[in-house]
Amino acid sequence: MSTRREFLERSTASAALFGTLALPLDLIPVAPLAPAAAGGAQEDWNTRWPARITGKHKALFDATEVESGYGVWRASAWAGQYRQVLKAAVTDISPVIVLRHNAIILAMQHGFWARYGIGKSKGVTHPITSQAIDRNPALLDETDGIPAPFNEAGLHKQLARGVTVLACNLALQDLVDLVKDADKISDAAARKIALDGLVPGVILQPSGVFACVLAQEAGCAYVKAS
Repeated sequence: MSTRREFLERSTASAALFGTLALPLDLIPVAPLAPAAAGGAQEDWNTRWPARITGKHKALFDATEVESGYGVWRASAWAGQYRQVLKAAVTDISPVIVLRHNAIILAMQHGFWARYGIGKSKGVTHPITSQAIDRNPALLDETDGIPAPFNEAGLHKQLARGVTVLACNLALQDLVDLVKDADKISDAAARKIALDGLVPGVILQPSGVFACVLAQEAGCAYVKAS
């Protein structure tokens, strides 16, 4: 989502921490969450979520592109197929969804999309009709013309069923920059708006790569979801 110039500027700015070498963003050590990211209290990143991955069948769905929210739907489809074909119990299935790179916008609430014109600027389309939309396709359900069984595949419904959903902090920074430029506010104020715009229940991680590796260490099979 960032331009090459912005990427290089950020990497160069970070080089002050490591001498004269500018490192790519995913090679830079990550500081603890700022108070705004921790709900008002200083705390470390949440790495307790692997304890929730207790099912016999575990899969990580790595979503990097928006693709009308299909990456999110694929996690629900997999769980449904295992229940239908293998007769697996719900408690035996542990999906994990990672939203990173361009797919970070799927982690944001409808209000954030509307406020910053995300749908139009990114050319997002409805997953069923392929028409342009100004809402997060990963949060659509039967009230938005989504038929069964896909109406149960929305991010909000999967979160309600206990699915673990992780978001990339590095990708979120692109949205912080968007907010900062649009509202002409400070980095701290823009970051708070971005954090408040996350879908409730989404767990922010230092990076998407960090989240993907940790999920695989917890036993998840890797699925390139989008």
